[in-house]
Amino acid sequence: MSVRHISTGSPFEAKIGYSRAVVADGLVHVAGTTGYDYATMTMPEAITDQCRNALATIDATLKQAGTGLDHVVRATYILPDRADWEPCWPILSQAFATALPAATVFFAGLQTPEMKIEIEVTARVP
Repeated sequence: MSVRHISTGSPFEAKIGYSRAVVADGLVHVAGTTGYDYATMTMPEAITDQCRNALATIDATLKQAGTGLDHVVRATYILPDRADWEPCWPILSQAFATALPAATVFFAGLQTPEMKIEIEVTARVP
């Protein structure tokens, strides 16, 4: 079995000891991804901007692995505030319009107070 690790260069990956994604057995397992803009290491305040940033990071990671959002088979969403969930629906619906992955949402605290969403996905490599 071949295993490949993908990093975005996030300081959290090195500090905590994980990969942004692991490619194994034809699947890409993308770690929980928050809304940071990794170019500036800033976190926008709006939940919708955080959701878009998380999806952009996930999409770029999947492309490095040879796949994309259209091949996501599983998505997990974690949000501290239930009120932030519905504003994300149109963004997620557009991102996963083709894939229509199985999905779960949890409401729980995240690593830092400014984080409003964390998204984890599994995708197949076509």
